[in-house]
Amino acid sequence: MTLIKRSPAPSRPKALLVVLLAALAGLALLPAPALSRDWQPSERIETYAVTGTTGIDLYRSIGERAPSAGVGQAIAFTDFELLWSRDYRPQPDGSCILASARPSLTIIYRWPTAPSGLAPEVAASWARFIEGVEKHERVHGDHVIEMTEKIQAFSTGLSAPADADCNKVRAKLQEFLAGMAAERLNRARTFDRAEMGNGGNVHQLILALVNGP
Repeated sequence: MTLIKRSPAPSRPKALLVVLLAALAGLALLPAPALSRDWQPSERIETYAVTGTTGIDLYRSIGERAPSAGVGQAIAFTDFELLWSRDYRPQPDGSCILASARPSLTIIYRWPTAPSGLAPEVAASWARFIEGVEKHERVHGDHVIEMTEKIQAFSTGLSAPADADCNKVRAKLQEFLAGMAAERLNRARTFDRAEMGNGGNVHQLILALVNGP
């Protein structure tokens, strides 16, 4: 869940990139040995249409039509749905172990689509813009995948003594969850600041679009 937050479209606009923080349950980020992945993420791409015949017109249309993403309108963003199948096993000695944790991850991307029939030079400029936007968003998608792998590694084998109902194991897991969201958000914000600062990749994409044909 990641946002390129729109700004008004002056001759040389600036934009801020912010991150949409997805609500997660059952996450933790701790050093842990890597596990071979026994799952694969899926993805869903959602689009919204913009109109215009020039780069500046297309950018203005983004400002008018961009969807709300929780913290304002956004040119594009990355969201995700993360569910877990966990196998809590009470042990004969009264302890509990989290024997396995298998994620079901769907990464959701949303970005604009331009109208057909653009002049060749405008279509080429738009293609460069949206290719760069997609590349940016997919980095956020990679961050989510890496986070999920770390969560699985931490979760698998988590145990607690004297825990016949497995509540202590669940509490241990929950204890680390709050930090996970903050950790991921911080990583995304650091990346976004680099991309959106002067000379950054996304900032340059926007300038090239609005100042082009």
